[in-house]
Amino acid sequence: MADQGGSQHGIARTSRVRSEEQKQRDLQRIQKYRELEDQVRSHVSRADYSPQLFQLTSKLLRLNPEYYTLWNVRRRCLISGLFSRPSAGSSCSTACSSTFPTATTTQSSTSCSSSSSATTPPAPGSPTAGRSGTTAEPGAAGAPSGTFASDDPAQAPAADSTDSATAAAAAAAAEQQDLATIQSELSFTIPLLLESPKCYWIWSYRQWILAQAIARLRPHVARQVWEAELGLASKMLGKDRRNFHAWGYRRHVVTQLESAALRGASMVEAEFEYTYRMIQTDLSNFSAWHSRSKLIPRLLDERGADDAARRAFLDKELNQIREALNVGPEDQSLWYYHQFLMLNLVDPDKHPAMTRGIAAGDRAAYLAREIDEIKELLEDYPDVKLIYEALFEYTLYLCQLEDRQPTADERADLAAWLAKLKELDPMRNGRWADLERECGL
Repeated sequence: MADQGGSQHGIARTSRVRSEEQKQRDLQRIQKYRELEDQVRSHVSRADYSPQLFQLTSKLLRLNPEYYTLWNVRRRCLISGLFSRPSAGSSCSTACSSTFPTATTTQSSTSCSSSSSATTPPAPGSPTAGRSGTTAEPGAAGAPSGTFASDDPAQAPAADSTDSATAAAAAAAAEQQDLATIQSELSFTIPLLLESPKCYWIWSYRQWILAQAIARLRPHVARQVWEAELGLASKMLGKDRRNFHAWGYRRHVVTQLESAALRGASMVEAEFEYTYRMIQTDLSNFSAWHSRSKLIPRLLDERGADDAARRAFLDKELNQIREALNVGPEDQSLWYYHQFLMLNLVDPDKHPAMTRGIAAGDRAAYLAREIDEIKELLEDYPDVKLIYEALFEYTLYLCQLEDRQPTADERADLAAWLAKLKELDPMRNGRWADLERECGL
C-alpha cells in the first residue's frame, strides 16, 4: 500500500519551488505592504483621519481585507470628515478604538479628543460651522447667533426666508454627499466580498455602512439603499440557494426594511412566498424550509387566522411536505421540516401557531395518519435510514400524546426498526443500543 504519510485526504502534498524572480516579486509585495502599513500607523498616531489616510486604507484593505483594525480606521475617517456630520454613536470612545495594537498608537485622551465630533472639520462642500455649532450665522461678524446684522424689522422676514432656503439647500447637499459616500463604500466592498465571501469584517463594515444610511438620510432615501441590499441578497441566493450565511443576511435586511426607522411594513407574506419559490426550485434547501418555519407564526397572526384557518394551513403544509418526501425521502432537510410540523401537534403549548384549538384526540389522529403514510414509503424505499428514524420517533410521540406505553405491536415495530437502523447505520450502534435500553426493548 502506498505510503500516506505525505498525503492528506488521499492527495499527495507537493512543495512549490519558487524561482528567484518569483521570490523577488514576493519580497517587493511584502515591502509595499509594510510601507502602506507604516504610513497608516503614522497617520493614526497623529489622529490624522484625513482623506489621504482613507485612500491608504483602501489600498491596504485590497491587499488584506482580514485586517480588522483597518476597517475601524476607515470608519473613523468617514465620521471625521468624509460624512457631512458626525452621527449619534460616532463618538471618540467608539471610533478611537481603531488604534493599532502597537506602541506607536497608545495615544492619550488629549490626542483622541482632538479628533472628536466636537472638533471634526467640516467636509468639503458642507456649510461652514458657526458659533452655534451647526451652520454659519448670517449677518456681519459679531452678530449674535440667530439674529440679523440689520436692525430694520422690515428686512427680517425676507432674510428669514433666505435663511430657510439656504438651510434647505445645505441639508440637501449634505444628504447627497452622504448618499454618495454610502453608495461608494458599498461598492468598495463588493469585489472584496467576491474574493473573500466569508470574511466577517467585510460584512460587519457593510452592515455599519447600511446603518449610517438610516442615521444620515431621510427615511425614503435610506429605504432605497436597503431595498438595493435586498436585491443583492437575492442575487447571492440565486448563485447559491442553500448558502445559510446569505439567508441570515437576507433576514437581517428584511428586518430593517420592516422597521419604523425606514417607515416599513410587514414583509412576511412576500418572504413566505419567496421561501416557496426557492423550495420549488430545490427541495433540499434546508435554509428555505427553516425560514418558512420561522415565518409561519407571524404569517398566521397577521392574517388574523382563526382556528379553522390554522388547521387548513396545517393540512396544506402537511400535503406539501408529504409530496416532497415521496420524491426525496433520503433528504434530511425535508424530515426536519416534517418534524417541525409534528412538534406542533405533540407540544402545542410551545408550538401553537397551527394547532390552536385542535383537541388532543384530533392531534393524535393526525400523527397516526402520518405514521401510516410514512410506512407506505418503505414499500418503495426499504433502505432509507431516515424513514426508520422518523417511524421510531413518531411512534414514541404518539404514545406521549396519548399518555400511554407502546402496545405489543408497537414494541415489535420499534424493535424491528431499530434492527434495521443498526444494519443501515452501524457507525451509530451505540446510539441504537441506548434507545433499546431507554425503551425497554
